[in-house]
Amino acid sequence: MKIGMNLLLWTPFVTEEHFGILKKLKATGFDGVEVPLFGGDVKHYKKVAKAIKDNGLGCTTCTVMPDAEHNPISADPKSRQGAVEYLKWVIDCNAALGSEVLCGPYYQPLGAKFFSGRGPTQEEKERAAEVHRTIADYAQKAGVVLAVECLNRFECYFLNTIADGVEHVKRVNHPNLGVMYDSFHANVEEKDPVGCITKGIKMIRHVHVSENDRGTPGKGHVPFAKIFKTLRAGGYDRWVTIEAFGTSLPELAATTCVWRELSASPEECYQFGFKTIKEGWEAAA
Repeated sequence: MKIGMNLLLWTPFVTEEHFGILKKLKATGFDGVEVPLFGGDVKHYKKVAKAIKDNGLGCTTCTVMPDAEHNPISADPKSRQGAVEYLKWVIDCNAALGSEVLCGPYYQPLGAKFFSGRGPTQEEKERAAEVHRTIADYAQKAGVVLAVECLNRFECYFLNTIADGVEHVKRVNHPNLGVMYDSFHANVEEKDPVGCITKGIKMIRHVHVSENDRGTPGKGHVPFAKIFKTLRAGGYDRWVTIEAFGTSLPELAATTCVWRELSASPEECYQFGFKTIKEGWEAAA
């Protein structure tokens, strides 16, 4: 198991001004960082990759679909092709970063303005599967594992539970596509936020440790001890990455609903969060 830290706590776009954070995370004990991919280009991320490598860290990434013109479940073929091209750009950036995993809800744009007023249709499911089948092939050639994230109903309607994610992965039927378990979203949507891990463990390719308020892991009521025990019992041995938010993301506030600081400080968040994972994982053996 490797412990990661999502850099969204500080910024949606990593630049040289954030490189000092990498040194602090390495000193804390982290194995790697998760880089948000919402903009930039391959040349930029090669510079970021060097800084990550120079600090002895590994890398994963996350992304979202930016708008209606890049929508895998759209009835418009142009929007679906836009989604393919966008995700190919994301995967190219992953390759530049040396990323191992690309996670995120990259099956529909997020937020209520994109809701249809109903659950996903069979046609939408088939469209997303076609897009992801194409992208899974492209990512496999780049050496990047895909892990789609199931979100709560207030952010999306396409995939809300691990069971939804597993069904989608089976429909895509590509060995390079799996699902991600996120403890925040599971806390909202799952009848059994821990038991769903056992049911989906064979397809879980990435894990986000996220507290019930999206603040410091271990300071809320998410049952991390049970989560770690279940993951270990299922043989999970991949990245376990902290995802926590502050007020550094005004452009995502309407989607993530973060209106206040959720941790005493970034330092408390990543230091206590690391302790929560490290000690919890060891105790779960």
